[in-house]
Amino acid sequence: MEKHRWSGRNRLKDNLREEIWRKLESSGTAIGDPWSKIPNFQGAQEAAFKLSEFDFWKASRVVKSNPDRAQAWVRLYALQDGKKIYTPVPELTRDFPFLLLDPEILEKRGITFEEVMYSDGAMLHGQRVNFTEMEPMDICVVGSVAASIAGGRMGKGGGFADLEMGIFRSIGTLSRTCPIVTTISEIQIVENAKISLEAHDTPLDWIITPERAIKSQNTLPQPGPIDWNLMQEDQFLKIPFLRRLREELSRK
Repeated sequence: MEKHRWSGRNRLKDNLREEIWRKLESSGTAIGDPWSKIPNFQGAQEAAFKLSEFDFWKASRVVKSNPDRAQAWVRLYALQDGKKIYTPVPELTRDFPFLLLDPEILEKRGITFEEVMYSDGAMLHGQRVNFTEMEPMDICVVGSVAASIAGGRMGKGGGFADLEMGIFRSIGTLSRTCPIVTTISEIQIVENAKISLEAHDTPLDWIITPERAIKSQNTLPQPGPIDWNLMQEDQFLKIPFLRRLREELSRK
């Protein structure tokens, strides 16, 4: 049985993902099984702390973060710093796409931030929100399997991050100046030529590892609103609200 759930769309990308997962596993850098997911890694807390020291982080009020364990410390530090967090339901599999973690509300309810730093606690205690109910975001944190200094990013293959950001731009909650950030291990940084950036791909602005913070060399503009023609049919089948959202946006 193939270990990679999302394989088959692009063989070159599949090969690179498998190479990174294998290196993470064999080196002991991975925490848990890295395969077919955004991998958790040794030093994730240190990378999150480096991010929390940036001026753009300190000035931010609203953070969007992917729900994976690799970015759990990012979410914890954001809540501790009094920031609201929007985090998606894993793989967007519910009728409501996102959860709001509001530190003031959590504290009033007696819920510790540690209880919601991982996706199961966020699902239990977060407020359900739709895309149109979300505030504009000041920082967008995305998970990565691999990233390049040129700003290229590769996720686990499901297309969720680029889908979300395309929707945000269509609605107006993600500006072209919002920093796009990922936290990864050094093993996950690859040569620029290994990740090609297409028109609908969102380039990274910052790559944060436990050892260093890298301003990407990206010179490409952020893409525009979502292009529904690029959607895969299986995405419409597996993501319940997607057809409804497309109809809502087409009426505007």
